[in-house]
Amino acid sequence: MASVPPMTDGWLAVWHAYRLPLLITLPTFLIIVHVYRRFQARSKTPASTSIPSSPRSISPEKFEKLEPPSEKPPVSTTKTNGKPSKSVGPKRVQGKKPAKTITGRGGSDQDSHPVSFIQPIIFFASLTATTERYAHQLLEDLRAAAQDRADSQNRERGLLPPQIHDLSYIDFEDYFVSAPQPPATSPGTRYVYCLLIPTYNIDTVLNVFLGHLDETHHDFRIDTAPLSNLAGYSVFGFGDKEEWPTEEEGFCSQAKELDRWMAKLTGRKRAYPLGMGDVKSDAEASMKEWSSGLQDILYDILEHGGLGEGVPGSGDAQESDEEDLDDGTSDTQSKKKNNAPTMVDLEDIKMNGDSAAPIPVDFTTAGKSASPDASAKEMVPKTSPTYAALTKQGYSIVGSHSGVKICRWTKSALRGRGSCYKYSFYGIRSHLCMEATPSLSCSNKCIFCWRHGTNPVGTTWRWKVDSPDLIFQGVKEGHYKKIKMMRAVPGVRAERFAEAMRIRHCALSLVGEPIFYPHINRFLELLHGEHISSFMVCNAQHPDQLEALHRVTQLYVSIDASNRESLRKIDRPLHRDFWERFQRCLDILREKRHVQRTVFRLTLVKGFNVDEEVIGYANLVEKALPCFVEIKGVTYCGTSTSAGAGLTMQNVPFYEEISAFVVALDQELQRRGLQYGIAAEHAHSCCVLIASNRFHVNGKWHTRINYDRFFELLEKEKADGTVFTPEDYMRDTEDWALWGQGGFDPNDERVYRKRRNKNPAIEAAPTS
Repeated sequence: MASVPPMTDGWLAVWHAYRLPLLITLPTFLIIVHVYRRFQARSKTPASTSIPSSPRSISPEKFEKLEPPSEKPPVSTTKTNGKPSKSVGPKRVQGKKPAKTITGRGGSDQDSHPVSFIQPIIFFASLTATTERYAHQLLEDLRAAAQDRADSQNRERGLLPPQIHDLSYIDFEDYFVSAPQPPATSPGTRYVYCLLIPTYNIDTVLNVFLGHLDETHHDFRIDTAPLSNLAGYSVFGFGDKEEWPTEEEGFCSQAKELDRWMAKLTGRKRAYPLGMGDVKSDAEASMKEWSSGLQDILYDILEHGGLGEGVPGSGDAQESDEEDLDDGTSDTQSKKKNNAPTMVDLEDIKMNGDSAAPIPVDFTTAGKSASPDASAKEMVPKTSPTYAALTKQGYSIVGSHSGVKICRWTKSALRGRGSCYKYSFYGIRSHLCMEATPSLSCSNKCIFCWRHGTNPVGTTWRWKVDSPDLIFQGVKEGHYKKIKMMRAVPGVRAERFAEAMRIRHCALSLVGEPIFYPHINRFLELLHGEHISSFMVCNAQHPDQLEALHRVTQLYVSIDASNRESLRKIDRPLHRDFWERFQRCLDILREKRHVQRTVFRLTLVKGFNVDEEVIGYANLVEKALPCFVEIKGVTYCGTSTSAGAGLTMQNVPFYEEISAFVVALDQELQRRGLQYGIAAEHAHSCCVLIASNRFHVNGKWHTRINYDRFFELLEKEKADGTVFTPEDYMRDTEDWALWGQGGFDPNDERVYRKRRNKNPAIEAAPTS
């Protein structure tokens, strides 16, 4: 064994003798050095950067008398090696009000970067295109101003060309939950919001937008002023003094409310006072004056780095008494705001029976909305622009919230030119079908909607409710009236015209959300009472109503995307928990599949929900196990509304692409062991049907419906409680409708449009 050297043995002896003092001294020394450095850093921080704990409740006069606050520096002003420190980790989301920095005219109120560029962003909402026209005028004015300043000064500072957005086609969370961040290449860029909106006494996207601002401000997970990083904002409202002569009576009331919410969300950064114009008199002159003043403020921000303190348009807290109320509006003031929706906190809801009427509250995640009171307004008043727009499109408005319209396939069937895919798949002859809805309101703003965005939107029923009997009689009368108008149309067959005067089917899919109607089950009873079949279509956003729905002939659920992000982009739902509602509806559909004929309706939009989404759709089919899966290509209606939503003819898939998608989906379902197959097609509608093997009997598909048998079973169920299944009233599919046969009824005449299929042999073919 080797001996330990004497020198090593000496060091070990020293270590054993003094190790305890050394272990105590070294950490103590490090702690002293750390405390000393922290003290030095604090002593160098200016005390003037601190703020009081609650500036919201302190007036400017009292603020000056405050004692010097704590010396702890705000995180946003701490510097490391001369550079502003950046926060690490996810975005800060907290319930308390964020600290506000009081700045003068000489510096930026954002961060240490000086203001070098101003980026105006114009937002507008327009139902009759008037506000849109003025928004584009503002766009050109700001663009010209940006060009003039760029020509007269160096390009390191100035006004950037403005952006413009229609509020109907943006996701509010992208712009109104947090402010846009400047690009890394230009950290001195600041954003100014310019908002132009009209005021209506009907439900439009503005109600949803204002509700979003309200919800954002009161969401405990989000800072109460999440848009405080904006350089400023300004609102201009358009009103009609013939309808509302004064502001107290509602003139530009929605613009005033928007200005109030933006003041809260931005920390009162009103760049320029609220502008208002009468569309029938001085709107253009008022708009020009407001635009000129706004441009001056934009240049002022560039020159001084911010809005300043106490100057006109600075957003000073004492500019508006309404804002200082902090939602504690008195009774007298609330009476003056009879045109603005009431904001109610959970703590303010009376639980004792003293309240005059229930208040509709939508928590979007659970619970049923309260019933509207007797004085509720109409969804679509006859004097409203919505009424005028829908009637112009061919709708007959029934009561205050229902409608009926005949589709082009009804006109085609009357002339013997073919019925829609429902005839090929389910045996519905189009001239015997009524397309109606008991609710014109919808909770989605789908990019492919044919209704041009003119129908109302909402997440809760807060309107007057018409009786089911009134709606039933009204839609029948409206349908028959429109059928009678077809008498003089060339080519209408007399026998089919006579048949059409007896409604046999009702497609509840016209516009809006039929299941949203509070008395939908009673309405269905009236249909079935006259042996009219019911085809109910819903958008999978109302699980409570879906669960309570009574038996229908066939139940559709629109499946427009296979994942959350695609669904948000395509359907543009109003509910924040839209994906959770969607999933719950699929669970309910799975439970109903042995009681109802359940159908997935997939609308394929090229560039949105087609590529690489077969697996996702298969997951949804496996989750709900519907009886049928309809796959249809989107129909482009050629409107500017669709173009504004990003939808063009390029998004319409060819039938070959639909067929390839169907084959791929069928193969994926087979791979998973799910019992489905491709049953039928209607090439003219660019539509294919996948069916469960429950409807494949004796080697033949039975996708059609025996309607007489359905009503017989329904009446027996009501009489003695005998439950029946979808298989009990199925009927075999016609050979010409099967997959690979085209799906066009050979008894009808296929008529092609001009310049299509010039080859006579092809034109004579009954199928495509």
